Amino acid sequence: MRLFPYQNIQVAPAPLQELDEKVQEIYRTIIFNRDHTADRLLEIFINQSNSLTDLLSIKNAQMEAQSEEEAAQYLETLRYSVDFVLTQLRDNRDFTELADLFRLFRIISPETHARHPNRFRHRLVQVGSYVCPEPPMISSLMETLFLTIPHISHIVIRAIYFHHEAIRIHPFIDANGRTVRIAKNWMLMHGLYPPIFIRDEQEKQQYISTLSASFSALGNNPTDWNENLSAFFDQEISRLKDGTEQILKLFG
Repeated sequence: MRLFPYQNIQVAPAPLQELDEKVQEIYRTIIFNRDHTADRLLEIFINQSNSLTDLLSIKNAQMEAQSEEEAAQYLETLRYSVDFVLTQLRDNRDFTELADLFRLFRIISPETHARHPNRFRHRLVQVGSYVCPEPPMISSLMETLFLTIPHISHIVIRAIYFHHEAIRIHPFIDANGRTVRIAKNWMLMHGLYPPIFIRDEQEKQQYISTLSASFSALGNNPTDWNENLSAFFDQEISRLKDGTEQILKLFG
């Protein structure tokens, strides 16, 4: 496997511009609205952001778990991970290092981490029809990924690209989806965007099938911007736009 060249990303500028305008509208409202105090609007925004981050944990747990018991266990660790991220954000710390990913992995999957402390997976894994990179390749691929993402200027594109490529590498033996999605949202929230989450079963299946199709296409043409890769970026931007609109509705 080789990473998809970020220079070949072809996301249409219009959806990103629309998203950025909505985010700017939120902050203009908080700062300049004369009908309410800025403190009150900021409180509303923070409360809604906290609701979204809590929902993020719930949706991640629902997406990964195979039973109610497993979902309850996942939800507990995911809430710990969201609390950890919020602490990092209050300290103005962005997600930038491989050590940050391991910190999340330790919180999200403590049992797996205890069996394989601070290690990448040691065996081959397959996601659908896609065979993930062999274990000796993982360290180099992840280091290259973290060296690559600072070169992507737009935070949203950077976060979605990281999400796609980290899942494709599948660095851990377990909890890759939960860990990578929290990492992606850490990046977004540091950039003052709301988190992205999967809303329902239909969207969950769309997410899985689009990723799988994108991985397969890149296996044949590793540098080509394919329709499934494009669809994944579009779907993630659409989910982010929905979260932003939820916050805007509170301000009337």
